[in-house]
Amino acid sequence: MPTRFQRAKRMDRLATAIITVGGLAVIFCVVAILVLIAREALPLFRDARVAEAATIDARRVGEVVGLGIGDRMENGFILRRDGGVEVFAIPEHPAGARVAAIEPPSPGAVIAEVSGSGDGHFSVWWSTGQVTLDSVRFEARFDDAGVRTLDVEIERPMTAVIPDGVDARHALARVSDDGRQTLVLLTEQGGFQIRQETREEDFLGNVSTESFEIEILPRAGDGIEAFDVDVGGRRLFAGTRRGRLLGWDLRSAGRAEPIGDVVAAPPDAAIRAVAMIYGGQSVAVADAAGGYTVWSMVPVVEGQGGRHLVRIHDMPSPPDPIRRFYPSRRDKSMMAVTEAGAVVLDHTTSEGRLLHLPADRAAARQIAQSRRGNGFAVLSEEGVVQVWRLDNPHPETNVRVLFGKVWYEGYREPDYVWQSSAASDDSEPKLSLVPLVFGTIKGTFYAMLLAVPLALFGALYTSQLTRPEIRDVIKPVVEVMAAIPSVILGFLAALWLAPLFERNLGSVFLSMVLIPACVVAAVAAWSGLRRLKPLQPLETGFEFIAIVPALLAGVLLAIGLGPVLERWLFDGDLKLWLYEEGGVRYDPRNCIVIAFALGFAVIPIIFTIAEDAFSNVPRSLTAGSLALGASRWQTAWRVVLPSASPGIFAGIMIGLGRAVGETMIVLMATGNTPILDWSIFNGMRTLSANIAVEVPEAPHGGTLYRVLFLSGMVLFFMTFTLNTLAEWVRQRLRKKFAQFQ
Repeated sequence: MPTRFQRAKRMDRLATAIITVGGLAVIFCVVAILVLIAREALPLFRDARVAEAATIDARRVGEVVGLGIGDRMENGFILRRDGGVEVFAIPEHPAGARVAAIEPPSPGAVIAEVSGSGDGHFSVWWSTGQVTLDSVRFEARFDDAGVRTLDVEIERPMTAVIPDGVDARHALARVSDDGRQTLVLLTEQGGFQIRQETREEDFLGNVSTESFEIEILPRAGDGIEAFDVDVGGRRLFAGTRRGRLLGWDLRSAGRAEPIGDVVAAPPDAAIRAVAMIYGGQSVAVADAAGGYTVWSMVPVVEGQGGRHLVRIHDMPSPPDPIRRFYPSRRDKSMMAVTEAGAVVLDHTTSEGRLLHLPADRAAARQIAQSRRGNGFAVLSEEGVVQVWRLDNPHPETNVRVLFGKVWYEGYREPDYVWQSSAASDDSEPKLSLVPLVFGTIKGTFYAMLLAVPLALFGALYTSQLTRPEIRDVIKPVVEVMAAIPSVILGFLAALWLAPLFERNLGSVFLSMVLIPACVVAAVAAWSGLRRLKPLQPLETGFEFIAIVPALLAGVLLAIGLGPVLERWLFDGDLKLWLYEEGGVRYDPRNCIVIAFALGFAVIPIIFTIAEDAFSNVPRSLTAGSLALGASRWQTAWRVVLPSASPGIFAGIMIGLGRAVGETMIVLMATGNTPILDWSIFNGMRTLSANIAVEVPEAPHGGTLYRVLFLSGMVLFFMTFTLNTLAEWVRQRLRKKFAQFQ
């Protein structure tokens, strides 16, 4: 029969094994969580990948003037000189429709020139002097048996005739969403002839049309080399052989208002290609020297109407000068063909090179992109069409976009911005994590600014200066505070505390002066009154009874004097005075509220750990200090505080980690405004609150979805770094003060 010692030894081994397995399991789970988060976030930084899907010899169909590709990468088409549309199948998919045709606007007409937008829309210039805007797309059909086939649908929303006497060199046709038709003709003299036609329908269904003609005279010795109009016909940009970029606003019927005249290329370098970027706010420019830039209309003064043309992006240099642009109709990506036939794909916001197909692989003459951005077709100089599948799910993100300053459309300068959604789909997603990291640090700082002094001094007084029976009441009460759900604290802060502070802002600031002043006055008075015999019992652990009236007096004075001083000094409205005199806006849900609400949540953690550290200081040290004549305060300050510093620091860092990861309080009690401002009158948005806000709106596998996982990684590394630093400092402090224990 095993002895008692043997049983105890066996239990020790069992406990050691259980603790070891449990610790390893915790470490494994943490690492597994990090791997899971990283697996979802790291695809944000993956380069675009392509795979060849089909090769079609287009020479058999005749002269090719254009091509297109279906959204689902099942079929493509080739546009012939006579207007015929030849459909080809991408392997593993049925061809569906075989042959269609773009009807000539008049008998015998053939296509003289085509300007394709790359997504199935073509400005077609016919040999008879007519210009049409034609759309070719694939439409899925299902028969009675449920069999799916693809048909070619051709639409013609616009037909125009080149006016007599106009020797046009190039033509572009556009139709806006409201039905306004715009025809832009580049004349042989280097000017523009613009025709606009607007249509209005009254409530009875009667349609009225109105036509306008605009002439832009050529600039002497500065011929137009390239031009483009946005898809709605609202803006026209042109590049000259002297390297100037010119712009006109066409939104006012019958007028072309100049909006830009800037040097966009090096000296003696002509502008070879110009293309409007998706959204119609910016224009891509390529010059003969190999330069590639993006220009946009930027406000002259924030909040006012004036705008001027500014270079906002310098794109990576192509392998050789760009010949033609092919803008995406899905995002701010821009595909281009160089003079040598190479294909490059860039994202203009991130300034990132996503793809480069060298000339020996592409030899491109034309390109057509899928509207979904999942593939493109390349027509080579030899007449061969290559279809490429494109895997590029997150073109708008890279390290620079997520952590650096970016110059967005409509902004006066580069900035850190988080704005995951906008009123229209053509706006740039703004996904900088810097405002969120800043908001996390800001909220934590103000919360710790309130919580640390109160928690540490409270713990020091409770453990060293008060009586045991009082400590046995105070400590459990403070610990119970930690059990209050954070959602309750956030609810109270948002619906009760924030309106209370807004109504009594003057009293809040006055209390920050009067309460400490009353406490100091009470302490000074107590230094003389404590010699009175009736008050001497309070000095042995009941000093707080003398401080409570001082605290109440400070609060009551602040409540009473606050409105009076606000009327006297600030004309009754402190918030308005702050805005008019200091330009500071008061947000009702701001860092003052966060300091109280989040600080209240952190205080119990710091208090409990610090009080345990103070109480665990050996009594022999405090007794020796008192025996040598030191007062209780001197003993607490010179002996207890240094000896307990490792535990104090650990408590502060655990409280800091609690504040960094808090979600519900900052979600409910702040304005959730991702701004970079240390002002206590503004709110912020933290990483944790941002995840809670954005997750319901993030499509699975989308860019926002993965950026939120990246936010989780950033939050993980922030807390990991803090905890590692805390442990290192705690060990140093422990070694330093081990001699006192």
